[in-house]
Amino acid sequence: MKTQYYVASTLDGFIATETDSLDWLFPLGSLEESSYPTFIAEVGALAMGSSTYEWILRNADSVAAETGSPWPYTQPTWIFTNRVLPVIQGADIRFCKGSVADVFSEMRVAAKEKNIWVVGGGDLAGQFYDAGLLDELIVQVGSAILGKGKPLLPRRILSPVLRLTSVQQMGTGMVELRYEIVKELGPTRQDNT
Repeated sequence: MKTQYYVASTLDGFIATETDSLDWLFPLGSLEESSYPTFIAEVGALAMGSSTYEWILRNADSVAAETGSPWPYTQPTWIFTNRVLPVIQGADIRFCKGSVADVFSEMRVAAKEKNIWVVGGGDLAGQFYDAGLLDELIVQVGSAILGKGKPLLPRRILSPVLRLTSVQQMGTGMVELRYEIVKELGPTRQDNT
């Protein structure tokens, strides 16, 4: 069982625009041409920030056209938020607030022997990293540059904590990088910017 941050990023390290748009991503490829089908088959529970959840709510028609449902996941999902948000009917969603460590054991039980996917955003993945709960970073880097936006992982993490384990080209517009987070070395960072 691993806790994985699986995400797409621009060349300059942004996962979305400042207004949470993902329009830069869609022209670069399809889910079927990526590692996503294999990845999601090994996921037993999800952790998601409120901005990511709200993006799914705002784009329910597009999500349904792409995946066949306005909520594309069958796994239990923890939404980390301090606000009251609408529930998507038929989805196994659990709203929570506070520390990721407070609900992590519950997520592990729900995932059974499968992995936990930190869907996003970057700050939520950073909270898992800060708590020593993140095992792997899988980032699909796309051939787009935003100049500004929502950062991939708003933390300073210095080598040798991230150990590159694989590189895979995905068409002409993306590459997938997989990094193991080496925990026996402990977090090596200067600040949490």
